[in-house]
Amino acid sequence: MLTIANSNGSRYGHYGRRDFLRIGALGAGSLLSLPRYLQAKAAGSDYVRDKAIVFLFMQGGPSQLETFDPKPDAPAGIRTTTGVTPTSIPGVQFGNAFPALAARADRMTIVRSYVPGNPKHDIKPIVGEATNQASLGALYARLAGTTNSRSGLPTSACLYPRSVDPACGDASSKFGRFNDPGQLGSGYAPFMPGGNGPLETAMRLTMERTRLENRRDLLSQINTLRRAADKSRLIEGMDEFDQQAFDILLQGAADAFDLSKEDSRNVARYDTSSLVTADQIDKKWKNYNRYVDHNRSIGKLLLLARRLVEAGVGFVTITTDFVWDNHADVNNVGVEEGMKYCGFAFDHAVSNFLDDLAERGLEDKVLLVCCGEIGRTPRINTRGGRDHWGSVASVLMAGGGLPRGRVYGRSTPDGGEPDSQAVSQKNLVATLLHTVFDIPRLRVAPN
Repeated sequence: MLTIANSNGSRYGHYGRRDFLRIGALGAGSLLSLPRYLQAKAAGSDYVRDKAIVFLFMQGGPSQLETFDPKPDAPAGIRTTTGVTPTSIPGVQFGNAFPALAARADRMTIVRSYVPGNPKHDIKPIVGEATNQASLGALYARLAGTTNSRSGLPTSACLYPRSVDPACGDASSKFGRFNDPGQLGSGYAPFMPGGNGPLETAMRLTMERTRLENRRDLLSQINTLRRAADKSRLIEGMDEFDQQAFDILLQGAADAFDLSKEDSRNVARYDTSSLVTADQIDKKWKNYNRYVDHNRSIGKLLLLARRLVEAGVGFVTITTDFVWDNHADVNNVGVEEGMKYCGFAFDHAVSNFLDDLAERGLEDKVLLVCCGEIGRTPRINTRGGRDHWGSVASVLMAGGGLPRGRVYGRSTPDGGEPDSQAVSQKNLVATLLHTVFDIPRLRVAPN
């Protein structure tokens, strides 16, 4: 637990140089102080690349035929329901809810022969199918270290609508926990701003109970500590790592999570809340609130992800909850209506994210991955929906040094099976790990 206290452990007064810094739970069983932890990390792990992954999980399973592998010439009952739009890759089309992404397809790799492996709702490939298997974010933290030694931020984070809007729903899912550390232990769980994950609990600043009643009071006390330190010239005489620890704690590490620190024009640029408003979504669907949350949050979630990777977070998982399950049953819309509720906001948010990365020189540093846990059936059901399908799905990847303007693999004419070399979950995970780690060096690194 990270603790701030004065010399006598009660109210703030005069500070000694080590009075307020004490940290445990930086890793499983770690008893290092924050300054000593930073010192230990200074040499760095030579197998961790200066790259990051943003995994935008399209929970529920988007239809490949209405997104990145449309089939406009297939027979009725199979063909793409939404129409198509040409992309900047000659001869390649996307579903027509993605016009902005289509214009940027020459900066992407699209996989059309990805095989999810089963037709069940879960949270693969972020967490695999095996029981008690760690999430990719937890695995990243285990290999890269749980805390970025430069910024003090956690190396892995999981964002969901409440991370940017407290009025949105929580991140609970009966199909799995997005921040699951599995067998690695809770010390490696991704940080969940706005949530109650174990790492967030471990990192919480501890003060008097009455001062923890709301975050405004907490921020006020941190600012008080900062002013007191400045007045007492506390940081004079600190060694390099003590001073770095102080800077991390009190001088801006939390700013990366605060969208009010972002240029208001950029916040407006990402904003998706006006594209499909709550009154434009049919309230008859039980998932109505989730569709509303998706449109309110997805742009700001990607903006927050950009701020985090820029500040040193290495793996960011994003989910807007269970919105791509387009069965057209009592809970979920059909595919045509679903692409209106989910596709336009997705298109706007992701295209602006890609542009923002390019403008900031981060295009080769950050790999964006977009996919769900399953695909959808080639044949449309009698209600206008597509059901679960594990035989093939599509994946969008962009940045991170991957090839651009490529379409890898193809599906059969009905979009139901791979019609070329299949890409498995293991292949996808291996690609991600090779992006952020030097695997040959990692293999010979000490535990």
